[in-house]
Formats: sequence, C-alpha cells, structure tokens
Amino acid sequence: MKIGNHDLTIETGQGLTRMLDAIGWGIFFIWLGIAFLANAGWAAVLLGSGLIMLGSQLARSYFSLTVNRFGLMLGVIISVAGIFRLLDLQLDKTPIPAWALPILLIVLGVAILVSLWLHWRRA
Repeated sequence: MKIGNHDLTIETGQGLTRMLDAIGWGIFFIWLGIAFLANAGWAAVLLGSGLIMLGSQLARSYFSLTVNRFGLMLGVIISVAGIFRLLDLQLDKTPIPAWALPILLIVLGVAILVSLWLHWRRA
C-alpha cells in the first residue's frame, strides 16, 4: 500500500489490524481533545466517539479483517447515547422504561464476561 511517497508494506492481516487499531485510537484521542477544547458537550463527544468506533469496524470489514463484535456493539450504543443526548431525549419520557437501558447494559456486560470465560475454558 502506498501513501504519498511512503510505501506501507504490511505482510500479515495482524499487522494491518494493529495499524487500523492505532489509527482508530489516534483519531479517538484527537477527537476528544478537539471536542473538549471546543466545549462541544457530551452529545458531540459521545456521537463522535461512537462514529469513530463504527468507522474502525467498517475499515476492518473493508480490508476483509474480522470485525470486532464488541467494538461494533459499543459503537452503536455510544452513538445512540449521543443521539439521545443531542435530541435531549430522556429515558423517563420515552415509551422505553427508564430501567431498560441500564439492565440491557448489565446483561451485555455479563454476556461478554461469560463468553470470555467459556472461550478461556475451551483453550
């Protein structure tokens, strides 16, 4: 792969994965710094962060790498939280009960930990 005058040779998918992860983290921290300096508010911070995470997974898919399901789900959740905050939606004013989102997040966290534990036991 050539970027400008620089030849970027990545011999394995693992090297490309590391490079994409580094690019994603770099963009994430740059975004946080800009958002906080501009006093953009939590809606912009959450929405931008979620979109960066989703973009990272899109890049993985584009290069035929394994999409990180956790990163994908987290990107969706953070983006939705940013949209809720941007539109000033509150859970107690929506048809969704206020307890539903926190319970969903707890269930998601437990599912991730159980999945990791089961994978670790098989290895």
